Amino acid sequence: MAAKEVEVLVEKLVTEIIQGSALELVDVEYVKERDWYLRVFLSKEGGIGVEDCQWVSERLENRLDELDPIKDSYFLEVSSPGLDRPLKKAKDFARHLGDKVEVHTFAPVNGQKTLVGTLMSADDSAIGLEVDGSPMSIPRDQASLVRLHVEF
Repeated sequence: MAAKEVEVLVEKLVTEIIQGSALELVDVEYVKERDWYLRVFLSKEGGIGVEDCQWVSERLENRLDELDPIKDSYFLEVSSPGLDRPLKKAKDFARHLGDKVEVHTFAPVNGQKTLVGTLMSADDSAIGLEVDGSPMSIPRDQASLVRLHVEF
């Protein structure tokens, strides 16, 4: 089973597991680093706790053991996506309208490849930011990474 297929299956399984709970699935990734890692990222109003991760992990492990769709050995990690989480899906962008984000681009925009501003809008074609009081639109296909901006 290809990595993308594993991600789609696990997304479906986790969605079923968390249905009716306060948990929200943020992302699933199945990647080969030194070993294979199956990572599930969850969110919840007020924050994710270890017990939330354990609850999902145990149920997901059981479902994956039953179905046995992954032939390679892998490590399962269930966690929060962290403070500087990437925004990928429409619901990620909708949840963070008005928040400060970083947009990394493939090519410079106004001489910069990293723009920090307030997320004003987002759709399939463009990301709308307010940078230093000025509105700016960045084509989606030019954004390599969009994530929440964390100031220290």
